[in-house]
Amino acid sequence: MSPERDERVPVLEVDSLSKSFGGVRAVDGVSFTLSSRELLAMIGPNGAGKTTCFNMVNGQLRPDAGSVRLDGRNILGLPPRSIWRRGVGRTFQITATFASMTVRENVQMVLISYHRRSRALWRPARNHYVDEAMALLERVGMDQQHDRACGVLAYGDIKRVELAIALANEPKLLLMDEPTAGMAPRERMELMELTSEIVHERGIAVLFTEHDMDVVFTHADRIMVLDRGELISEGPPMAVRSDRKVQEIYLGSSAGRGVDVS
Repeated sequence: MSPERDERVPVLEVDSLSKSFGGVRAVDGVSFTLSSRELLAMIGPNGAGKTTCFNMVNGQLRPDAGSVRLDGRNILGLPPRSIWRRGVGRTFQITATFASMTVRENVQMVLISYHRRSRALWRPARNHYVDEAMALLERVGMDQQHDRACGVLAYGDIKRVELAIALANEPKLLLMDEPTAGMAPRERMELMELTSEIVHERGIAVLFTEHDMDVVFTHADRIMVLDRGELISEGPPMAVRSDRKVQEIYLGSSAGRGVDVS
């Protein structure tokens, strides 16, 4: 486990981030900061620019303008693998595990890569970082299923394995793209409660996108709302809930978008 980080230490600083595709301004001058032990939700209707902004922070897209700093160091232009090595973990809307490998082996493979052992294996990969993998699985409640293939797990359990995988590089920042997508309501709350506990234990900063407003308003410390590429509101959940612009976007067409912030 990483040494405990101080309370509310700035981890991610995004300034004037912009990206266009042809004549479409997908992200337009978005700025925000994120501190350790903080869960920041990025929400907005479809096409608001959430995924584009997410992918620029992660290095999958290069912005047209702006800056992204991790622990005060510029990471703009670095490939995703280099950003991962600097302490950025990520989970995906569609789970990304090796179905034929066991739960423990999935975590072990990430640990082997993180410790740069993939080209220097002098014994079978399954014998590397066993204790470390089991400790991560125990923390997410999956140690009792360590020898089962990921392909036979329930969907909610796969999400827990994915969380363990995302923690394997001892992240300072965790990016979670629709972490509860496809899960039952109870499973959603349980996963986010677990995430919140781990975040505060390890001093991690979390940026997540989510369509379930119950999850957002229950677990986010702050919420930022994007609409047509612009940041239109940011603040604590109650302040965002009462923001008239947010109400117009969501409540004014909630039947069409299926979202309610009231």
